[in-house]
Amino acid sequence: MQYAGYAGQLAIGLILAVYAGMWIDKQIAIRIPIFIWLLPLLLLIVMLIKVVKDTSKK
Repeated sequence: MQYAGYAGQLAIGLILAVYAGMWIDKQIAIRIPIFIWLLPLLLLIVMLIKVVKDTSKK
């Protein structure tokens, strides 16, 4: 059940990160969409670190 929570967090987080990246890219008006790639990538890295920490035995 814990992993279902992670999946939900990941799905909602990715949707929000993509839309936030699109909004930021429109606001700063650059040709290369940096934030639409950067924000979801950072979210995936953070979620992966969280899963590894939560599942590793200490």
